[in-house]
Amino acid sequence: MIDGKQADSARRRERVLKAIDTAVKSGGDITVSGLARTARVDRTFLYRHRDLLERIHVAASTPVENGRMAAVSRASLQADLANALEANKRLTARVRHLEKRLSSQLGESVWAESGLGAPVDIDQLQRRITLLEQDLAEKRGELDERAEELEAARAANRELTRSLNHRP
Repeated sequence: MIDGKQADSARRRERVLKAIDTAVKSGGDITVSGLARTARVDRTFLYRHRDLLERIHVAASTPVENGRMAAVSRASLQADLANALEANKRLTARVRHLEKRLSSQLGESVWAESGLGAPVDIDQLQRRITLLEQDLAEKRGELDERAEELEAARAANRELTRSLNHRP
């Protein structure tokens, strides 16, 4: 049974090596998943055999041969991934910032439209209230003066009426 497993493993190794050579010669994209698919093996097989995995990485990072298209190296893919992740972080932060601003704006708008919230021009209204309170105090003062004058006129009227009625 052990001999059968070893023979199967050897056949798989041969298929992987052949797939690597074919990919290098054709100038195709060299990835672990692609080679595993081509060699009809599971990716875990490649990860368990470090020497095969190392060969794949070397093949993926080999320079361009004449006449062959440039293959993307693992280092360039990692750099692109790092740049994309950083851009993703920046965009995520920007989206959060914009969502907060939008939420705040919509909340203020709904609050103002509902009539429950304070009007936007609350300072102007406070000044108007102060002016009206001062005007009211002045009018009350004038009213008190007029009430006193009226009371004095009534008293004078009573006095005159009494003096006219008591004449001998």
